[in-house]
Amino acid sequence: MVAQSGAALRRKKTQHGWQRITLLGLLVAAPDGRLIDMPVDIMHGVFHDFFIPGLILLGLGILNAAAFVAVFRRHRTDWVLAGLALGGLAVWFGVEIAVLQQLRWLHAMWGLPVVVGGVVTLPLVPARHATIRKALLVCGIVAALLYATATILGAMRYAGYSSTSYSVSELFAIDAPSKSLVDPLLVAYSVLWIAFGVGVWLSAGRTRALRIAAAGLIGKEVEGLVVQLFFPMHQRGVAVTSNDPVHGVLTYVGVLSFLIAMWFGAMAFGRWFRVYSIGTLVVCLVFAVLTGLDIPRLAANQPTPWMGLWERITIFGYLLWGVVLAIGLLRAPDATAPRRWLGGDTRTS
Repeated sequence: MVAQSGAALRRKKTQHGWQRITLLGLLVAAPDGRLIDMPVDIMHGVFHDFFIPGLILLGLGILNAAAFVAVFRRHRTDWVLAGLALGGLAVWFGVEIAVLQQLRWLHAMWGLPVVVGGVVTLPLVPARHATIRKALLVCGIVAALLYATATILGAMRYAGYSSTSYSVSELFAIDAPSKSLVDPLLVAYSVLWIAFGVGVWLSAGRTRALRIAAAGLIGKEVEGLVVQLFFPMHQRGVAVTSNDPVHGVLTYVGVLSFLIAMWFGAMAFGRWFRVYSIGTLVVCLVFAVLTGLDIPRLAANQPTPWMGLWERITIFGYLLWGVVLAIGLLRAPDATAPRRWLGGDTRTS
């Protein structure tokens, strides 16, 4: 059964690979989209032409090629690469549909092989607790990349938006032009980051500090989902309602949650990761305070020339810390083994 599923996956990936190569060639030959009958204006100003989407497709094509080789050679990591390839395509579809704001016939042509590929990949996944744990940890890496993508694409959609002076929350503010694009991407990010937190919990074993760190990771994104879905802020210059103060309070709760996660994550491991974590925590705390000092000016519709930069240093410092933690735990042979890559044995106190 596994052999048959592997063969089916190889056939699907071969077909899908040719589709990707063909499309990439058409986009490179004519970035204005005339060869595939897709005018640039269907992207609603997010991209000026199809060149960057073509490069993204190239990256996905390379990832799919690596997955194909791994499955063909029956390498022990075949399920990981296949899952990343299919996950990358799924994220691509989500971003593409959000950018286009409509479904195209190409989505059906490419979507079916992805669905079938996902089904036939399942038998390749080893039925082990460690496998599930590592798959959840990988979600943290994917989530961080997705968050960065959401902020970049959202800023491109929002005319007049400055990543240096505008906050990330303004990308999904009420009636913001980027809201329809950013909302689904950030919801997907939050779900993936929560899955990452579960993976950290499963990696903790009897390490109490790491379990608290995992709870902080999960709590931060539960708060993020509540803020985004139920208490988005208003755009600058719009009258403040009850949403805005609740948004601010919950955001502070989220910041506290991830600072707790970083502190207890630092305490769970050895020297170098502890130093790195505490250093990152201090940087995040300082720039979070600087961001907070600009909030009254934002509410009064006054200039905030550096607010976006301060906030992004805080957010991406935290996300990078999570990625480093995920990589370190992925390198551990099991949930209770010493994490030498993170600077020493775990602590059970």
